[in-house]
Amino acid sequence: MRIAMIGTGYVGLVSGACFADFGHQVCCIDKDSAKIDGLNAGRLPIWEPGLEAIVKANAERGRLTFTASLPEGVKDAEAVFIAVGTPARRGDGHADLSFVFDAVRELAKVIRPGTVVVTKSTVPVGTGDEIERILQEEGVGGVAVASNPEFLREGAAIADFKHPDRIVVGAENERAQEVLKEIYRPLFLNRAPILITGRRTAELTKYAANAFLAVKISFINEIADLCEAVDADVQDVARGIGLDNRIGPKFLHAGPGYGGSCFPKDTLALLKTADKAGVDQRIVRTTVQVNDDRKAAMVERVARAVGDLKGKRIAVLGLAFKPNTDDMRDAPSIPLINALVERGAEVSAFDPVAREQAEKVFTGIEFASDAYAAAAGADALVIVTEWDEFRALDLDKIAGSLKGKVLVDLRNVYDRVEAEQAGLVFYGVGRGKLEPA
Repeated sequence: MRIAMIGTGYVGLVSGACFADFGHQVCCIDKDSAKIDGLNAGRLPIWEPGLEAIVKANAERGRLTFTASLPEGVKDAEAVFIAVGTPARRGDGHADLSFVFDAVRELAKVIRPGTVVVTKSTVPVGTGDEIERILQEEGVGGVAVASNPEFLREGAAIADFKHPDRIVVGAENERAQEVLKEIYRPLFLNRAPILITGRRTAELTKYAANAFLAVKISFINEIADLCEAVDADVQDVARGIGLDNRIGPKFLHAGPGYGGSCFPKDTLALLKTADKAGVDQRIVRTTVQVNDDRKAAMVERVARAVGDLKGKRIAVLGLAFKPNTDDMRDAPSIPLINALVERGAEVSAFDPVAREQAEKVFTGIEFASDAYAAAAGADALVIVTEWDEFRALDLDKIAGSLKGKVLVDLRNVYDRVEAEQAGLVFYGVGRGKLEPA
């Protein structure tokens, strides 16, 4: 099947490449000609494990192409996916749909009858209705509009796309349903369930899923605070409740709060949708506040470990919001490092892949070549992102190079005993009394 993908960001590029890997003919379109030139030269605008190989293989086979020309990209396409950004608007938190609607208006000039237009972007309830209205306003008929939200985790997107928990298709139009079933037919071999819903239901499902996961994260973070007060271990608590199959073990890892491209903006957008509908969402509203407070409070944990931060040298390991990505959007490292600098600390930071993106975010900090270089001469080492390579650090070597001998582990990569055996003073999250023995 011929597919056009408008947008070559995270969702668009991963989806387009995976569709091509299924055997479909895919053209990815982006207004940014420099990005298209880079893709045609084999340079990807994002870092995602396994993506470069899939893009290269399918481009070489002629199944995956890139263009800055919308008319060229959508020519003869049976389905056109819209996968442009929907960031939170500054000031009010509403999802900014300007990129979506601009794409639809441009698409209206060239789309042919019988095409299925599919929103892959995360969009509020009613966006599909508005897309349909714009197309009709532009005189376009015979086009079906559907919603097909993505549920990809950065760092595991290829596996998530090819082995999904479910495929959600929101479409009342029978042709749209059949086209999307055909597009995803290769996944039926993996018995991936496909859920056909109304368009508005599909749009809300994405927000509801992300909001629920955000609630789980904030819940376990508050339990971690309680563990520190009553001398319990949050990791054992998480295991104890996660073994209950009604709860499940995922997203029960205490830490510095959630970040990234989805949870922060999607929880805010859900709240705005609820406000517009006149329905209070108290759990989600509280979750947002708890998470904001959590990220802001991480600097106090460092200050508790080293005292007055002025003039102290703090090493930070991990800058991206999670492992296996270079995405810095709403990363917990940002408020932490900014607060450290504001309080007069010197910061030396290292991330395996996110340095280029981090350099656009931070000023006045040093970027180290590896974890040991970051730790050299520092008063404390703070683990913010749990990259695999940080899980097997030589703690004796770390202790030998750290001036302050303090390890603040915001991801609970290590435990107190092994840290103390190396001569380090250990501060974890929810691992019993916060004060070291």
